[in-house]
Amino acid sequence: MEISKAEIASAAAAGARTASSTEPKELMGAEVLVKSLQAEGVQFIWGYPGGAVLYIYDAFYKQDSIQHVLVRHEQAAVHAADGYARTTGDVGVALVTSGPGLTNAVTGIATAYMDSIPMVIISGQVPTAAIGLDAFQECDTVGITRPIVKHNFLVKDPRDIAMTMKKAFHIARSGRPGPVVVDIPKDVSFKKVAYAGYPETVEMRSYNPVRKGHGGQIRKALQLLLGAKRPYIYTGGGVLLGNASNELRTLVDMLGYPVTNTLMGLGAYPASDRKFLGMLGMHGTWEANNAMQHCDVLLAVGARFDDRVIGNPKHFAQNERKIIHIDIDPSSISKRVKVDVPIVGDVKDVLTELIAMVKESALRPDAQALASWWETIEGWRGRDCLRYEHGDGDVIKPQYVVETLWNMTKDVETYITSDVGQHQMWAAQYYRFDEPRRWINSGGLGTMGVGIPYAMGVKLAKPESEVFCITGEGSVQMCIQELSTCLQYNTPIKICSLNNRYLGMVRQWQEIEYSGRYSHSYMDALPNFVKLAEAYGHVGMLIEHAKDVEPALREARKLKDRTVFMDFRTDPTENVFPMVQAGKGITEMLLGSEDL
Repeated sequence: MEISKAEIASAAAAGARTASSTEPKELMGAEVLVKSLQAEGVQFIWGYPGGAVLYIYDAFYKQDSIQHVLVRHEQAAVHAADGYARTTGDVGVALVTSGPGLTNAVTGIATAYMDSIPMVIISGQVPTAAIGLDAFQECDTVGITRPIVKHNFLVKDPRDIAMTMKKAFHIARSGRPGPVVVDIPKDVSFKKVAYAGYPETVEMRSYNPVRKGHGGQIRKALQLLLGAKRPYIYTGGGVLLGNASNELRTLVDMLGYPVTNTLMGLGAYPASDRKFLGMLGMHGTWEANNAMQHCDVLLAVGARFDDRVIGNPKHFAQNERKIIHIDIDPSSISKRVKVDVPIVGDVKDVLTELIAMVKESALRPDAQALASWWETIEGWRGRDCLRYEHGDGDVIKPQYVVETLWNMTKDVETYITSDVGQHQMWAAQYYRFDEPRRWINSGGLGTMGVGIPYAMGVKLAKPESEVFCITGEGSVQMCIQELSTCLQYNTPIKICSLNNRYLGMVRQWQEIEYSGRYSHSYMDALPNFVKLAEAYGHVGMLIEHAKDVEPALREARKLKDRTVFMDFRTDPTENVFPMVQAGKGITEMLLGSEDL
């Protein structure tokens, strides 16, 4: 009988948590680190070796419960671990060396920080005696990463490694999740220390995130919600991070209220349900944005009213409405928009309590007012703001590629990663996500280059699922070297490049805001992506006509054990609509080129 990877990891975790004898074992710091990772149940770690972490790599060589994935660039290590974390909800782990290893990882760390992704990044450091002396491959890791981590540690004593790792994982996954950096000097990794087992518990006097919402505040929220004439439920990535999709669905279905998701929250409520008004914000739907502006009671759950969602705060504040805001992070509440009923707590716990109160309450929503509200919403929905011209078939419309992919894969377990730009917005608009954690993209930082590494992380986490990376010819070149990693570690992903020969979103803004002065947004020297994919050992396809889109996708899906790069030559003039321009309110929308 073959033992699974998960069973090996589970056995290793149990062994690492307890010492094998009554006498503590003498272990090197690097071995204690590996034992700590095993105790935390880590199955995969993405990294790149270097001088400062060679003892750690030697310790990895001596175990077989954690699979190390050798990437081609440290940025991709962090992105891949990030993609894994977004998909599974587990803490993603990356390992980089000192100096440039760490600085290469910074973009990945900042990406995870902006989207509140639970991660632990282990970085090597020069020996403690050399810190501050401008040693070879030295940088101030703690100083450099401080603004882009939830917390960071510099471990100066090997006896502190196990407890530091316990704290790092606890901080990363609890409260509002985020990345934690653990910096380990080389001498700390090779010094020997008595190891008596991994700590069972952790207590941090200065860190105690609130989980349970205030009962009185939840009751206030209940009164407002049930008394609303034009209610609206606005949810963000916090619902997914808090694994509260089922609770959200229960609440929305009980009340019959309209609901919207942010870019980061897609899939929390099924896109196929009539109560879902689509994504809101800068490239949201006409109905989602108008409902946001004209509701009288707004329930915000795990969302942060960011600039891409509400546009100009002054415009948003023009209409009187009562706002209830549920969030695990007190600093997110009333940060950009003043709210009436703040509820600090874990969204799953708070929604569970709110659902129980709705069931117990004698009050019920005003059916007549709600029917009138829905009539107004249906009027907005009737504008069909996502309709696009299909053209004569000679040129491929990017929206058509995404729609076709959705139609082909909507009934199977499919994960979509994207890079950043026009293709990201078309994926969000036209791939209708019904399940949580299926849409993996960089929202807060907007990092180009994440698509392929995210897909690698997802495919390792979900080897039986279909994983598609929707990208553009600009973004994909930022981490294209990871095609080599895909081959080595057998992560057969499918890449859909919507190739319009432009940095599309930059070109769109230049057309609308800069009188068509396309400054450095045109790609003049693109590689032959088919040959490039083949050079990396994969399958390449060039698709130039609309009639070939569906056959190409079908053929790619048949090649289950191969990575396939599909180079779709799309319309270079196509823009993402609807669109809210910078400084405008969320209902001041451009719905098409006729509005320009």
